[in-house]
Amino acid sequence: MGVRLVVVDDHRLHAEALASALKLRGHRVLAAAAPVAGAAELVVGRAPEVCLLGTAAPDVPGVFDPVVRIRRERPQVAVVVLGPVPSPRGIAAAFAAGASGYVRHDERIEGVERALVKARAGESAVAPQLLQGAFAELLHPSEQPDDEGQRLLRLLTRREVEVLVRVAEGEDTRLIAVGMGIAPSTARTHVQRVLMKLGVGSRLEAAALAARTGLLDRAAPGPGGASR
Repeated sequence: MGVRLVVVDDHRLHAEALASALKLRGHRVLAAAAPVAGAAELVVGRAPEVCLLGTAAPDVPGVFDPVVRIRRERPQVAVVVLGPVPSPRGIAAAFAAGASGYVRHDERIEGVERALVKARAGESAVAPQLLQGAFAELLHPSEQPDDEGQRLLRLLTRREVEVLVRVAEGEDTRLIAVGMGIAPSTARTHVQRVLMKLGVGSRLEAAALAARTGLLDRAAPGPGGASR
């Protein structure tokens, strides 16, 4: 009997390709959508048996917030994450949020299908070696709390670091554009990417996170002279 599911991914084409492949194998796909941030609303509205959630950035703070909400509002729905490996911290974060399984991005469709069926049955759908790595990361984190700023810094490009510095200094989109010599629309896109990568919902939250983790203290001045 096919699994009733929704498929979400940060890339719509990937979500639709997965949905098509699973339909051909007899599963009932209620919806295929992007981005991952909208997964909770979709699951709450459609009430599938399983949500297949694909992400290329399991280490980004907040990426699994939709899983937390799904488990809270639709506890009967199992969530299987499709993500990159090796990423023990990302796998650990997925399970900490309430995911029932984690499958490699490069897994064959048969492997994805097996994970969906196991998750629907209430079983853990993850390869033993991946689970071992996740538990090891939870028990013995490779990074100390003081390293959080460095970890976040690695998520950003030099241009995005400069944007974050300017956001923390209180510059609006117009001032960022003028200071960096770019169009306001480009500045707005950079700001949105910074917020997404940091897993925050506003400029104020981004500035607060940067201050709390010491991220800006670790950042070298950008090519446009981010530190003034």
